[in-house]
Amino acid sequence: MAATTPGPTRPAHEPLDATGLTGARGLELFDAQAASRHLDLAARRLTREGHGYYSIGSSGHEGNVVVAAALRVTDPALLHYRSGAFFVHRVRQVPGLDPIRDVMLGVAAAAADPISGGRHKVFGSKPAHIIPQTSTIASHLPRAVGLAFAIERAAHLRLGCEWPGDAVVVCSFGDASANHSTATGAINTAVHTAHQGVPMPILFVCEDNGLGISVPTPRTWIAQAYGARPGLAFFDADGADLPAALATATQAAEYVRTHRKPAFLRLRTVRLLGHAGSDVESAYRRPAEIAADLRRDPVTATARLLVAAGVLTPAEMGRRYDEIGEQVAAAAESAWNEPKLTTAAAVMAPLAPARPTVVRTDTLRSRADGDRNGGASDAIADTAAGQPVSAGEGLTLAQAVNQTLAQLLTRDPDVLVFGEDVGRKGGVYGVTKGLQQTYGVRRVFDTLLDEQSVLGTALGAALAGFVPIPEIQYLAYVHNAADQLRGEAATLSFFSGGRYRNPLVVRIAGLAYQKGFGGHFHNDNSIAALRDIPGVVIATPSRADDAAAMLRTCVSAARVDGRVCVFLEPIALYHTRDLYRAGDGGWLAPISGVRHADIGRARVHGTGAHLTIVSFANGVPMSLRVARRLTSHGIHARVLDLRWLAPLPVEDLLDHARATGRVLIADETRRSGGVSEAVCTALLDAGFDGPLARVTSADSFVPLGPAAATVLLDEAAIEAAARALLATPVSR
Repeated sequence: MAATTPGPTRPAHEPLDATGLTGARGLELFDAQAASRHLDLAARRLTREGHGYYSIGSSGHEGNVVVAAALRVTDPALLHYRSGAFFVHRVRQVPGLDPIRDVMLGVAAAAADPISGGRHKVFGSKPAHIIPQTSTIASHLPRAVGLAFAIERAAHLRLGCEWPGDAVVVCSFGDASANHSTATGAINTAVHTAHQGVPMPILFVCEDNGLGISVPTPRTWIAQAYGARPGLAFFDADGADLPAALATATQAAEYVRTHRKPAFLRLRTVRLLGHAGSDVESAYRRPAEIAADLRRDPVTATARLLVAAGVLTPAEMGRRYDEIGEQVAAAAESAWNEPKLTTAAAVMAPLAPARPTVVRTDTLRSRADGDRNGGASDAIADTAAGQPVSAGEGLTLAQAVNQTLAQLLTRDPDVLVFGEDVGRKGGVYGVTKGLQQTYGVRRVFDTLLDEQSVLGTALGAALAGFVPIPEIQYLAYVHNAADQLRGEAATLSFFSGGRYRNPLVVRIAGLAYQKGFGGHFHNDNSIAALRDIPGVVIATPSRADDAAAMLRTCVSAARVDGRVCVFLEPIALYHTRDLYRAGDGGWLAPISGVRHADIGRARVHGTGAHLTIVSFANGVPMSLRVARRLTSHGIHARVLDLRWLAPLPVEDLLDHARATGRVLIADETRRSGGVSEAVCTALLDAGFDGPLARVTSADSFVPLGPAAATVLLDEAAIEAAARALLATPVSR
């Protein structure tokens, strides 16, 4: 900067060049850039001293301040972990907030961190409309696309939304992330949606520093990959040229705001100080490359610009930079002395909020708040979906889900139902038949054949005030998008201290035993990848009345407590009518008057005192048939339907285990990682010492045709295990 020739003194309100950037605005943006740089340096210092725990910095990316300057505070932002200058500038526009202190509290893992509460260092601020993201690569893009869609949808449906109807969603990410399938899928979804005439006001910002840790991105790759895609407006700017970058970012933002179509801004940056604190980039980069990046330092580039324009002298600029450094140092000193989270309960507090009484009250409502639907009742909804039923008529599980969705759509304007083939076709198994015709394409709609986008749409809609009910067509397909549940849905309340929530109910058709159709991908019986996600509710109804009550309860738990619920529907039981013999209608059940099922409470069938058979889903009717056959031999068993696989109904499980003294778990999932492992553990942890056994499906994928029976749990195995267990004496 000393080599920069100072220009004639210029009033702060005068433009510096043809872009219209004034000296005052330039200083404002420089201050955010300098603060971001000092925050990086302070984070590294705290880490070296053992007081800090995060040092992935934004150095070299400070040009992203222009994106914040081009947008409104009320434009929701989902930021790249190098968007520090954006964060500082955006947060400073909200009275009473201090972005420097906020970032340092995050670095120090302080409980006073106003967004994560000491759980993770994230860029997030509820008052500044910055939705916190983790560093999972590109996983936030589907949510951003979903939010852009949902803001417009909420405005059309006149649903209360946190953001104005003309808001622009901004989503930033790195050049390496732009190659990730999650990113390419999300951008494709945005373009595909806009192509159909549906508003999609999203600005993708690729902060292109040319590196993915150590792997170079070809200099022209981002422009080649995204610069000429039909339906995606492309803008390119040099992050080291503040006036030009601001002009381009403003143009991009205004394009999206005016046209309600997606745009892609490539912001050319450099990466200074390596990838993270432990990274030694000299091990994989030539000295000339590192030196070239230093010459493009955006902070010094802005300082030179302001000095050359006569806004400040070199000495004044140096003092300004140092004063900002002193502010950051003081904040760092204060932050690392703040208390940390000290108990597991404190850490886990945002994971699974539960207000069962409030949830029950919401479930039992017969009309929307404020009578927004004109007082429509469940009786009206019973005929609304194109599948009329008589009051008290026994229904199949599929019919029960259909009618309950209709009731919810009638009662609650915040409910959306969507997924692959959900709309016009009414679902592969007819479960959503008639819903789109009755409630319209804005509330019941088809999606792309992309599970990441289905769940991303749900995550964005949840932020916008909806209670989305997306459908994943088959259980095996959810694994294509598991990170949208594990890394995004389940973590948002955790990393925002409950300030942001993901109220959603994901319907998944799954499990095995389909007749005449199948193979692994349509008969997947593994749910281990879902069961260990903290805070997620997993409901698995086996009968129509349970399906209705549990679905209503999940929707209310999502709305009231922001819970993420997975509603696993056993395909083979969708249209099952009979239980013990053909034509008995024993598996039909009416749903009128059935409105609520407490989360984590089981359902017992029978009062047998000799044996408790614990099961769920397809295992319940199998176990009931086994129990009837045992009765003819003087053996009386009760069947406990778990219903909820997370959280497990431990209290009910123990009560019924102790009532008979013997427990057999009939588990249709695999022996390794299956549900029975958790049930056994719960019993043993609670001190149950009676005879305990389990029968399961094999550790195998499900083959096609009759061979499926060789690896799946069946009634013969349940009965044989029951007889063996009954031969074991019970210690009293």
